[in-house]
Amino acid sequence: MTATDRSLELITTAAQAAADKLAHDIIAYDVSDVLSITDAFLLASAPNDRQVKSIVDEIEERLSKELGAKPVRREGDRDARWILLDYVDIVVHVQHSEERVFYALERLWKDCPELDLPADAKATRGRAAEHAELKDAEDTAELRGELR
Repeated sequence: MTATDRSLELITTAAQAAADKLAHDIIAYDVSDVLSITDAFLLASAPNDRQVKSIVDEIEERLSKELGAKPVRREGDRDARWILLDYVDIVVHVQHSEERVFYALERLWKDCPELDLPADAKATRGRAAEHAELKDAEDTAELRGELR
């Protein structure tokens, strides 16, 4: 069994929405062969809680306006460290970058086929690492400035 056309349409739209809100490391997996509850997972991350929430809001708005889809469940809003949107056909996970590294969902689903995403979404790969390096450099520079 493979992901339905509807699932692919939802994944593509959600991935583009996440990319438009500057999500990092957007990836999608076809989990239809291993799970009976959904066809696909979309994973994305952001460096702070506010951006996680912004990405989720954009995905939800875009799927509603463009495809008439509303999530049956939304979890994780309070802390905004890991928000899950369940659309039955797809499940969207938007995580804070630290949670993304810790939980490593990609390891769990690495044997599932990766779904093709829009170019903007593919271009986000590796951005979390770039952001972490930049933040480390800024923190080091700030620390050196304080020590002088």
